[in-house]
Amino acid sequence: MAPGTRPFLLLALCALAAAARRGSGEADDGGWQRGGRAAAEEEERCTVERRTDLSYGEFVQRYAFLRPVILRGLTDNSRFRALCSRERLLASFGNSVVRLSTANTYSYRKVDLPFQDYVEQLLRPQDPSALGNDTLYFFGDNNFTEWAALFRHYSPPPFGLLGTTPAYSFGVAGAGSGVPFHWHGPGYSEVIYGRKRWLLYPPERTPEFHPNKTTLAWLRDIYPALAPSARPLECTVRAGEVLYFPDHWWHATLNLDTSVFISTFLG
Repeated sequence: MAPGTRPFLLLALCALAAAARRGSGEADDGGWQRGGRAAAEEEERCTVERRTDLSYGEFVQRYAFLRPVILRGLTDNSRFRALCSRERLLASFGNSVVRLSTANTYSYRKVDLPFQDYVEQLLRPQDPSALGNDTLYFFGDNNFTEWAALFRHYSPPPFGLLGTTPAYSFGVAGAGSGVPFHWHGPGYSEVIYGRKRWLLYPPERTPEFHPNKTTLAWLRDIYPALAPSARPLECTVRAGEVLYFPDHWWHATLNLDTSVFISTFLG
């Protein structure tokens, strides 16, 4: 096992085990499950820049077409966050039918069911042995008319790209879940509750992965054998932070807690 890889894998598996032990009982952080206390040194290990005072000109020059960046303090989404607590979302949208996708690279299969059924029956820690096409994940395919009372309170990141039209994708996902490596156009992803680990490669560096195996399986089977030079850019994005990813960058995600998040795709 390459030096420095064991703490990250243990972080992921311990967070998942802690969430599983807690089951559907005790909860915090807006009523959503926490995945356990991550090791402080691993939580801080981050190879993506964090910026709090970024101008639009510097964003375009240094990041928009070149590399990811984590943004802080550009918007105030405290009202949106309050509306995204477990209690408030269930009260407002529990009976609304949501469309779930499978948590694999292509996410072709879709399943419709009431949001309350998803939260109470399916929103549980990831089974480490499950495949992506057996894992249902609520992200995207949102009904913006039915959920308008929520989305109108979201303030997206202020930095657009010339010729693009922003599109939102909102999601709620359990500890240990995530989407394996894939790529698409540029965009932002903001964590509202929880913590989300991101793994990113530039377009010219296609990672080794199986499209139907989970991010958790990749961390267990592939990540430990990677040489330092072959590791992805990675960081844990916390509540209130926004990660920007450029066009065609490979990325995979792992939710360290039950995470509520929203992405702004620049299509």
